[in-house]
Amino acid sequence: MSYQGVFTALITPFLENGKVDEPALRNLVESQIASGVDGLVPMGTTGESPTLSHEEHSRVIELVVAWSAGRVPVIAGTGSNSTEEAVELTRRAKAVGVAASLQVVPYYNKPNQEGLYRHFLTIAEKTQLPMLIYNIAGRTARNLETSTLLKLAQHPMIVGVKEASGDISQMMDVLARRPEGFSVLSGDDNLVLPLLALGGDGVISVASHLVLPELKQLVKAGLAGDFATARRLHYRLLPLFKAIFMDTNPIPVKTALALQGHVKEVFRLPMTPLDEAKKTELKAVMDSLGL
Repeated sequence: MSYQGVFTALITPFLENGKVDEPALRNLVESQIASGVDGLVPMGTTGESPTLSHEEHSRVIELVVAWSAGRVPVIAGTGSNSTEEAVELTRRAKAVGVAASLQVVPYYNKPNQEGLYRHFLTIAEKTQLPMLIYNIAGRTARNLETSTLLKLAQHPMIVGVKEASGDISQMMDVLARRPEGFSVLSGDDNLVLPLLALGGDGVISVASHLVLPELKQLVKAGLAGDFATARRLHYRLLPLFKAIFMDTNPIPVKTALALQGHVKEVFRLPMTPLDEAKKTELKAVMDSLGL
């Protein structure tokens, strides 16, 4: 299948004792589906995945799949900077029924392009589960070059990319040369509009936790070529797009959800709560949008 629309990169709520708050997570899943989300992405960076044990990681994915009950596809974040670890996490996710995996460019060890190519190819071959590659050099210290991505896109299990390079020129190059049916989704809420204008397919979103109906309208308008509507919604939501990245993701969006009473304002170190000045600024933006 090709992936198009708005997919929410789910936060992971925690209880005061630090454990995963499963009832709050279920409520998030249900509210997202009720609001028309096109798919859910648990255990990405927004889900604080680096701080969860493998057992917690796999349980969150299993629960989201079970609660979704086939109503929307679940794309599980199962990436790692160890290829074998990524294979194992992906196999676990496949066993519980995810539609696809999201595989981040290996971080910290900074493989060259050949290493990146072999990493993703090995996961695809060993798991036989559809995969979207996640390119975010700001977090991984390594950019997946377009030539490498396009070579990988020839594999039937590699079906799309979450493009968060922040480089419009690179996005254009990917869109101009991608094979038919290969999805290009923005990894940045504030770049959804330009990506759609260039022929992209939608967004794996953080802001959709808070403004899913309007973001859906924006993407639907952009896909239909109604850029007057899409642009109006973009500029209305832009202050929020900026505010939820005033500190490291997912600190601001989780704080916003806590302010709304949906989750507790609890993070796992090294993530820490938003400082009071930024929280005041975030509240003001939320108030201006009626959130």
